Amino acid sequence: MLPNSSNMANKKVIAVFGATGAQGGSVAKALLTSSSFAVRAVTRDVRRPAALELSGLGAEVVKGDLNDEKTLERILKGTHGAFVITNFWEQNSKEKEVSQGKLVADVAKRLGLKHVVYSGLENVKKLTCGKLEVVHFDGKGEVEEYFWEEGVPMTSVRMPFYYENFLKEMKPVKANDGDSYSLMLPMGDVPMAGMSVADMGPVVSSLFHFPEGFIGKAVGLAAEELTEQQYADILTKHTGKAIKDSKISPEEYEKLASPGAQEVANMFRFYQMKPERDVKLTHQLNPKVQSFDEFVAKNQEALKDL
Repeated sequence: MLPNSSNMANKKVIAVFGATGAQGGSVAKALLTSSSFAVRAVTRDVRRPAALELSGLGAEVVKGDLNDEKTLERILKGTHGAFVITNFWEQNSKEKEVSQGKLVADVAKRLGLKHVVYSGLENVKKLTCGKLEVVHFDGKGEVEEYFWEEGVPMTSVRMPFYYENFLKEMKPVKANDGDSYSLMLPMGDVPMAGMSVADMGPVVSSLFHFPEGFIGKAVGLAAEELTEQQYADILTKHTGKAIKDSKISPEEYEKLASPGAQEVANMFRFYQMKPERDVKLTHQLNPKVQSFDEFVAKNQEALKDL
C-alpha cells in the first residue's frame, strides 16, 4: 500500500519494523507527525487493522520478514534510517533473535543507512560475568554490540518496565484475605523505573531529528522510578481497591506456576541492580511523557474488573 506521493516528497524515509506492535506503532505514529521524515511501516500482515490505520495516516505499509535478507534489502533500500525491534518472545529463542538483529545490521551497513535506532537491552549475562542470565535481555545486548562492532551508526533505546504490564500480565491479584489485592513485583524496597510504551515514539522521533551525541550510545529510558508500594498506592487511588505490596521475593516468584516465571524473576533481580535509566533525559526527549499517576487515570477502564 502506497501513500500519496506528495506526503513522501522531500522527506527522509525511516523504515519502522514491528509497526503494528506497541513499540513500532508508537514510533510510526510519532514520525508521521514530522515534516522531516516519511514512514515505511513494516509488518507481516498489511491487511490487519493497525496496518490500515497507519496507511490512512500516510505511511507506506510493506510486508516484511526479519529472517529474509532479500526482503530486508528491498525494505531498507533508499531509506535514511530504521527503527528496529526484535522479539524474543515470538519464538522464545535468543539465537533466532540475535540472528535477526545481525542480519538487519549487515544489510543496514551494506546499504549505508545514516541512523538506526534499535530497541535494545543490556547483556545481563556479560555484565554479571555469568552470575545472572536474563535471556530476553541478553540477546538484545548481543545485537547492540554487533551493530556497534560493525560500525553501523546506531542508537540503542532501552525501555524500562512497561506501565501497560500493570493492566495485563502484572495486574494486581486477589490477596488471601479476599478483600485486598497484591502487586506481585519482587522488587523489595528498591525503586523500579517505569514508562508507558506509548511514550516511546516521541523519544525515538527526537533521536532521529537530533542524532548528534546519541549515535554509538545506549539511552536508558524512564518516566519515573517508584517503589512497589508507590505503584500500589497509585493503583489504589484510581481503582478504589486496597492494593498492597506483596513483599514477594524473586525466589518465591520463580516458583509460581506462571509461564516464564524464572525468566521474569531474573529480570527483577536485574532491576534490583538499578540498571541505568535516565529520567531527566527521557523527559527532555519527550516532554509529554506520562507519569504512572497520569497513565492509570487514563486507563481505569482496564482495571474495572478487579
